[in-house]
Formats: sequence, C-alpha cells, structure tokens
Amino acid sequence: ASSLPCSSRSGREPVPRNSSRPADPCPGGWLVVGARLQGITAFPTEPEVFATFAEILDYRPTYDVIAIHCHLSFPEEDTPGGRTCDKLARQLLGWPRSGAIGSPPSRRYLRTGDLDARAAKGLNPFNARLMRRFAEVAEEMQPYRQRQVFEVHPELSFYQLNEDRPMQHSKYTDEGVAERRALVEARIPGVDVVLEASLPGISPRHLLDATADMVTARRIAARAVDRLPEDPEWDEQGVRMELLR
Repeated sequence: ASSLPCSSRSGREPVPRNSSRPADPCPGGWLVVGARLQGITAFPTEPEVFATFAEILDYRPTYDVIAIHCHLSFPEEDTPGGRTCDKLARQLLGWPRSGAIGSPPSRRYLRTGDLDARAAKGLNPFNARLMRRFAEVAEEMQPYRQRQVFEVHPELSFYQLNEDRPMQHSKYTDEGVAERRALVEARIPGVDVVLEASLPGISPRHLLDATADMVTARRIAARAVDRLPEDPEWDEQGVRMELLR
C-alpha cells in the first residue's frame, strides 16, 4: 500500500496478504491506496482515508509493504539541506522538480511540545502543515518496522514510471496534473478506481501521488527497488535514512 498523510484501503473484497499499499498525508489523516496482486501485476483498490498512522500499521489483514510519503527518519539536530537521501533525490530530479523534496525537522524540534505554536515561527508552510503528521510517525516508527514500512516520494515514483525522466510541469498546475494522469493511465491497469474516487478534502493530485507511490510499493514487494543512498545512514533511533524508488 502507499500512504500520504491521508490513507486508503478496499472494502469490496479481501486483499491478498502479499499486497502493498501507499500512504500519504492529506486533510483528515492519511490517504491510502491498496493493491491486489495478480501474478506480477498490481491492481489498485478504492482509496480510503485513515485518521492516524497507527491505524494503517494495525490494519488486518496486514500488508507486506507500506510505502509512505512522509519522513520516517529524523536527525536529532537541525541539518541544513536535510539527510543524504534528500540531497541525492534532489540531484536525481534536477531543477525545478528538486524543490519538491523537503527536509525533515529534527527530533529535538518535534519534542518541543506545542507544535502549532512553533510551526508558526519560521517553519516553511509545507512542514508547518505536516508537523503533527511528522510527530505521529516519529512516535510510531521503530527500526523493526522497516521490514514493512518504507519512505517514498511521489516525484521519485513518477520519475521511475517516466523511464527515469522528471515530470515537466509542477503538480500544482493543470498541465502537471494532466501530465501525471496520462502517465499513470498508460502504465497502471485499473487505475480509474483511484483517479475517479471522491473523498472529502482529497484533490486529484493527492490521488495521483498515492497511485504513483503504489507502483513503488509494488517494486519494493518484488525486491526490484532502487535506494537512495545505496548504503544508508541511521538516525539516533536506529531508523534508516533512505528514500526508495
């Protein structure tokens, strides 16, 4: 499965255990798009929104892979430019798509208590909106969970789908949405079940991001994934600092 702060799963039929799901932060929680595996092909299921990251982890039947569009590892102190994986992802995508790769806040920052008040003081708008999601993930993530949960990024997923070429347009433009939709429609069987979904607060770009990350989740399940970096570092909690594509 893939997740973004927002989530989804299918309620229409049982999902095989060897399935995957992406999760992405979104309004109201986490957007998740599950996938049913038939042979080597992954068919997406209807998206859903979960209120918390813990609900995704505790969902039964469990998923072999959860690909999450959210930082899983956090440096203890502020780190200019972010982790090595963030820097490598920006180099891979090039300007201007490299601007989509954010850096995680420090664990020290996440421990300061009033996240809303601190987010108002100098944190960039993207991280300010997601600060509580970061704190939620930091609370739940332990090294052993990295057998199941992996950090991904939609722009890296689209890069992989597009034969190692970055998207030409920003996803916040009509051209960018159309470009990404054409790509996933050409590459993913049954993708309309995701793209035509109507969920409160979920935009077409949320659905496109989750769909692309679902493909990366499938690659992870098939052990056909690329890691940034190939030899990852660990944060102070023992969580690998890496991005998969």
